[in-house]
Amino acid sequence: MWDRDQLPTRLTARCGDEIVGWAALSPVFRRAVYAGVAEVSVYVAAGARGQDVGMALLSAIMKASERAGIWTLQGGVFPENTASLALLRKAGFRVVGTRKRVGRMDGRWRDVMLLERRSRVAGV
Repeated sequence: MWDRDQLPTRLTARCGDEIVGWAALSPVFRRAVYAGVAEVSVYVAAGARGQDVGMALLSAIMKASERAGIWTLQGGVFPENTASLALLRKAGFRVVGTRKRVGRMDGRWRDVMLLERRSRVAGV
């Protein structure tokens, strides 16, 4: 199901034969007028953090998204995930708001910060 819901743009980072990170785009809306809006997800394995794997993946997926005609990327991050927030801000994302109690993790309601980045190439 996860694989089915992703856009064709998916990347992995490897260290030898081991996958140490991945990035994927998911459609945010099903309506055609929003075809240029996607949610970006990036994951870096614990042992590879702090080695610029996240920025390499994020930069590559942003370029690929623009080639695919995507004009807006968005991401949702828990407020205490300061490393992800810093990564997204460094890549040009801005906070557009906080969605209150929208996520549920470990039986607890969670706030999620919504960030977005508008392309200067696609959709202009």
